[in-house]
Amino acid sequence: MFKKDNPYLKNTLGTFSIKDIEAVTGIKSHTLRIWEQRYGIIVPKRSETNIRYYDDSDLKTLLNISVLNDNGYKISEIAKMPKDTICEKVVQIGQSCCEFKFHIRSFVSAMMSFDETGFHKLLNTFILQFGLEEAFLKIVFPFLTEVGLLWQVGTILPSHEHFASNIIKQKLYVAIDGQVGKVNPNKKKFLLFLPESEKHSLGLLFANYLIRNRGHELLYLGQEVPLVDLHEAFGNDCPDYILTMMTAAQPDIDKQEYVNYLSANWPNSKIILTGPQFVNAELSLNENTQAIKSLAAFIEFLNAI
Repeated sequence: MFKKDNPYLKNTLGTFSIKDIEAVTGIKSHTLRIWEQRYGIIVPKRSETNIRYYDDSDLKTLLNISVLNDNGYKISEIAKMPKDTICEKVVQIGQSCCEFKFHIRSFVSAMMSFDETGFHKLLNTFILQFGLEEAFLKIVFPFLTEVGLLWQVGTILPSHEHFASNIIKQKLYVAIDGQVGKVNPNKKKFLLFLPESEKHSLGLLFANYLIRNRGHELLYLGQEVPLVDLHEAFGNDCPDYILTMMTAAQPDIDKQEYVNYLSANWPNSKIILTGPQFVNAELSLNENTQAIKSLAAFIEFLNAI
């Protein structure tokens, strides 16, 4: 996306450079130029200083072309197809596709265009087709990883990430509300929270859903919880499991001391640590502490309780 200091375009929403198109669609810049010249698959717009750019419609067209090309269609064939035919074939591929790359690209396209209705429809469709757990594990969270990469290379703005994550959170809140009343006769008690300064709450929300879905008791505190407050509020309580995760780098938190504090203050609880900052750290874990590498592994853990 063109940034505010770009001399050619002033951060126009829905306006993309050729590098943005490459990052989102996977079509290399030089390949796209050849396709434009040889097959006329798309005609880029030009700024007053003759810098090429693309709009939302171009992005969607190129995403569809990349899907067909990835699925065995030659660009010479695609160039002869009417747009309606391209869309129909993409839908057919999406319905029969076992790989989730296609579905992730659909999310990216809706996000880049700030297409709220389209994003909701995609999310609902994927949940109906695969079930909420598989849809989140195989599509939603890989999509969010893709969003992080696009943000790193400057293709998207923070507003894109907020747009997508807030819609996803809305869906999780509704799904969590739907678990009220489920009771497991062998229920366990969970305490969920994120460390102070940790703002990435989607993973914890998903864990909230997973635990409630299996009929366990749960106290969800959410993000940015200071350890001192946690101890004062729950020092005399003893949940069966305490789950916390750390996604973003936290240079002010000594992870080993953090884990030791939890282990020492709740010796009769099982402390579960997840998120890349915990999982990738070289931590010395006590008997009542366990690191779980992924949400898929956490599901396996839950199902074994």
